[in-house]
Amino acid sequence: MNADTRDESPAIEVEGLVNRFGDFLVHDGLDLTVRRGEIIGVVGGSGTGKSVLMRSIIGLQTPEAGRIRVLGRNLCGEDAETDLVVRERWGVLFQGGALFSTLTVGENVEVPLKQFYPDLDPAFRAEIARYKVMLTGLPESAVQKYPNELSGGMKKRAGLARALALDPELLFLDEPTAGLDPIGAAKFDRLTRELQETLGLTVFLITHDLDTLYEICDRVAVIADRRIIAVGTIPELIATGHPWIEEYFNGPRGRSAHATHLAGESAA
Repeated sequence: MNADTRDESPAIEVEGLVNRFGDFLVHDGLDLTVRRGEIIGVVGGSGTGKSVLMRSIIGLQTPEAGRIRVLGRNLCGEDAETDLVVRERWGVLFQGGALFSTLTVGENVEVPLKQFYPDLDPAFRAEIARYKVMLTGLPESAVQKYPNELSGGMKKRAGLARALALDPELLFLDEPTAGLDPIGAAKFDRLTRELQETLGLTVFLITHDLDTLYEICDRVAVIADRRIIAVGTIPELIATGHPWIEEYFNGPRGRSAHATHLAGESAA
């Protein structure tokens, strides 16, 4: 793409977001900008509304107030552009994979294709699904398997294949390594980075996995006190001196993840 025509606008812009459940205020004036082409990790303590933020961005949660723009389109407020054009430009991997248990892996991947391209030739649709499944590192035989026949790591990859079905520009991942053993989690991290680089994706990643933050995230956004309190690289975050950030990254688990990351860089 010519530099003069390249779209340098943010992939996601959230301004003044307010979310409330009854009397419980989850977000109060939350702001966040996600750059195109980056992997941004979103962290925060339990109940800080990480998943609620993601659900607000993709339209599954209606905010009380605020403005959300995704890939240049306003998705929140009176002038919201509710057409499907922008929605087919993102893919979502929910925690646990959220696969339909009565459908094979291939049929699961075909679901968004049927929704957005109902007239697509069935044979061609099945071929696209097969390709997406193999793109995530699963064997071709997984296409005909049902979710209950898959391991936890395979379910994650199958869910990722479905998220990639429409060739999205933007990928949302909610706790993608939760429940995986360390080896499986590391493999999923590498897959995420490889896909991001190969496909030119912007990745919005909710995680509590410190290894993931160190290994693949370009920046990290921290939710606390009902808003984003800091965004930056991990060294930049630590330099803020905020007590929660300090405890999170400089606690025993944080120090271990950092040491592992440094050891990997040295080996490389």
